[in-house]
Amino acid sequence: MKAIVWTKYGPPEVLQLKEVEKPTPKDNEILVKIHATTVTAGDCEMRRMKNAILYRYLMRLYIGLRKPKRITILGMELAGEIESVGKDVKLFKKCDQVFAATGFAGMGACAEYICLPEEPEEGVLAIKPANMTLEEAATVPVGGLEALHFIRQGNIQSGQKVLINGAGGTIGTFAVQLAKYFGAEVTGVDSARKLDKLYSIGADQVIDYTQEDFTKNGETYDFILDVVSKSTFSGSISSLKENGRYLIANPKLSSIIRGRWTSMTSSKKVIFGAAYLKTEDLLFLKELIEAGKIKSVIDRRYPLDQTAEAHKYVETGHKKGNVVITMEKNMKNKLEGSP
Repeated sequence: MKAIVWTKYGPPEVLQLKEVEKPTPKDNEILVKIHATTVTAGDCEMRRMKNAILYRYLMRLYIGLRKPKRITILGMELAGEIESVGKDVKLFKKCDQVFAATGFAGMGACAEYICLPEEPEEGVLAIKPANMTLEEAATVPVGGLEALHFIRQGNIQSGQKVLINGAGGTIGTFAVQLAKYFGAEVTGVDSARKLDKLYSIGADQVIDYTQEDFTKNGETYDFILDVVSKSTFSGSISSLKENGRYLIANPKLSSIIRGRWTSMTSSKKVIFGAAYLKTEDLLFLKELIEAGKIKSVIDRRYPLDQTAEAHKYVETGHKKGNVVITMEKNMKNKLEGSP
């Protein structure tokens, strides 16, 4: 099968299209013929491995100090059709269309096939929403679940004011829709080219961060979700109402220390922590999707052999919502080593 193999840490060019062995499902696994996966900012960060020093060191200890060894194929979410099932599988059958997140320990979605356990210990797996294409469904398991986790942390009540910084990306576009579903008045902050899209998915107000600093306009909010972790800490705290909540998706150590002190000494709460993927949450999102409450936002689609180009585009920071990788039969670039 064809796969994008991660050979070393570095720029997008380290990703190579190769022929690798097609996996065989174990007794408790399903074999999925992948139709679509995604490229997220998280995929790009992992490929580069230029995160904060402590995080980078821990990641390299797990994946490989000098080059990737434990994980060699990126991609954490997917949608596709089951080609075969192990003898002990009860919940799924051949030809079922599914969507899934592999979890950090697995990854491997940038390939034509993947084996997944019927009941994952890490990651999630379910029948895809009936009213979504496979490409649309592939964007939900990571961005949708992280958005759901963050929005729930805000403990939003109907009528409250919510601001989402980085509202136009993978997580942000789902977070805007979920905040609206829970009854909030939503302000989305992002670049000018994304503002029309934010209005189209339900944002009540939008702010172009290149023209206006939301922490200086005098408005206050019940919940501030900083997906991109670029707002100033003191400014965001000043923009919170009493008993408000401020969630930083990727906090620096200094923000963690200041956040804990703020939470201890005032009515305002600062929250951190990544989402733990749960199948019941994926099924909740599926219900909302089938009810027409939320939808995927797809900016661009690339064939598998152009995954490196997709990474380059994601790194520009210009994407609106999601960038999808599709498994097309006719690859434009030759496999490495082929004549």
